[in-house]
Order: sequence, then C-alpha cells, then structure tokens
Amino acid sequence: MKVAVMGAGAVGCYYGAMLARAGHEVVLIGRPSHVEAVRAHGLRLETKTFDEHVPLGASTEPSAVQGAQLVLFCVKSTDTEAAAAQIGPHLSRDALVLTLQNGVDNDERVRAALPSSEVAAAVVYVATEMAGPGHVKHHGRGELVIAPSRHSEQVAQQLVAAGVPTQISGNVRGSLWAKLVLNCAYNALSAVSQLPYGELVKGVGVAEVIRDVVAECLAVARAEGVEIPGDTDAAIRGIAQSMPSQYSSTAQDLARGKPSEIDHLNGFVVRRGEALGVPTPANRVLFVMVKLLEGKQR
Repeated sequence: MKVAVMGAGAVGCYYGAMLARAGHEVVLIGRPSHVEAVRAHGLRLETKTFDEHVPLGASTEPSAVQGAQLVLFCVKSTDTEAAAAQIGPHLSRDALVLTLQNGVDNDERVRAALPSSEVAAAVVYVATEMAGPGHVKHHGRGELVIAPSRHSEQVAQQLVAAGVPTQISGNVRGSLWAKLVLNCAYNALSAVSQLPYGELVKGVGVAEVIRDVVAECLAVARAEGVEIPGDTDAAIRGIAQSMPSQYSSTAQDLARGKPSEIDHLNGFVVRRGEALGVPTPANRVLFVMVKLLEGKQR
C-alpha cells in the first residue's frame, strides 16, 4: 500500500514506521523540524526489542496524501476539521481515511468535512512519545480496533502482517468510549502531577479520584445509550501495570507548552453530562485544572 500519515506525532510515526518496515510506501506529514530529520536519517523507531532508523518519506504539505490508499489521520482532536479540509482536495477516490485520535466523535467530524470519502474510526492502544525530531519511542502495546468499511478487511490484514494486532469491530463507538474512560481517568492526573502512570497510582487518594471519574464517565455513556465492552475496572488497573513508565499525552503536551486535548476528554464528558442531566464534578475539576495550567503557560 501507499500510506500517508496526516499529523506525524508519536502515534502516527509508530504505525507509519511499522508499515514501512513491512515494505509499504509511507509518507509522514508533519512539522518542518521533524520532516527534516526524517529526510536526513529516516525515522528512528526505538522499542524494547529493536532500535533502528526506518527509511520513509516526509513532507510538510497536506498534498502529500495524494495517491495514498490509506491515510492515517492522527492530528490533535482540536485540529480535526482544519486538517480534513487541507487533505480533502488531494485524496484519492478509493482512499480510506482511518482516524487514530483521542475522543469519540472525530470520525463523524472528518466524515462531515469529507462527505465523498471513506472514513472509519480506529481505537488506539499504544504507549509512545516523541523523544526528539525524527525519533519516536515505543513504551508498550500497539493494538488497533477499527470500524467496518469497504477497505477495513484488507487494511487490517496488512496491519497484522506488519506486526500491528488489529481487530474489526461493529461496536467501535463503545470501544472509543472505553478508551475515553481510560483517558479521563489518567490523562489529567498525569498532566497535573507530571508523573507516569506507575508512579501516579501510588499517590494518596488517587485511586478514589479515578473511581469517581470513571463512575461519572460510565453514567454519561449509559445516558448516551453507549454499550462499553469489556471489564472497565480491569482495564483501568491494567494501564498502570502495562504502561508504568508512560506519561499521558496531556502531560506531554503541557510539558512542551502545547495545547492539550482536554476539551475532547474530560471536557467532553462534562459537556455531554450537562446536556444529558448527569452530574460530572470530578471530571469538571480535572478539566478546569488542566485548562488553568494551559492558561498559565500561555
């Protein structure tokens, strides 16, 4: 396949590099400093089992999606509509745009911006970070759950062959909500404390705060009519065990002085709770704390 990664941050770089290692033609679309490093040396992919420079293409221009059969759409949730509009004129008719983003409604927002394109949501379970321009570090996991579409079966097969465990699910909305609950439980707390998950959960009162946040998220999901698959409590416990050294994406954003996606995490739960008459005080406190820190940095 020819693959384009729109928004070549840690998540997009990891999956793009895995596909490139399997022989696919991949181009990363990202910031100039990152693009220059990739063009000069390839993308350094550092994992627990290997550390290598992966040769692939890189561009700062959205037009680089031209000819791609698969577009991994990995921009921040706050940039969804703008980025979709940028790639729209350059998309091939048979391209699948796969949204690999935090939040539960990005695929709908992309579909509204690209009504003639095939768009499918993906749920991402991976711990990664950008360790510098042209350098992505993988801390653990890497599974994808993707929604059914005309090309999902073929894409899933290629991802599995590239070493990316991938499932197709008819309840991706529920899986997106399950991921949202995890993000709401950990992201803001990791950001405010600047602690990785393994250290964070040892804090006094943290378990009780996480319990309250999760209970509110599940209440909002029920009010939305969303069926969340799996054992949520086990998933919450498993994050700290499987990714003890991982800082949340919100923590990484704040550490670098960048705007976070908190509006689409705890903030989203607060807004939906207000609309549905479900109280969300724990989520509101975490949302406000992150927004205060963002404002202080600005």
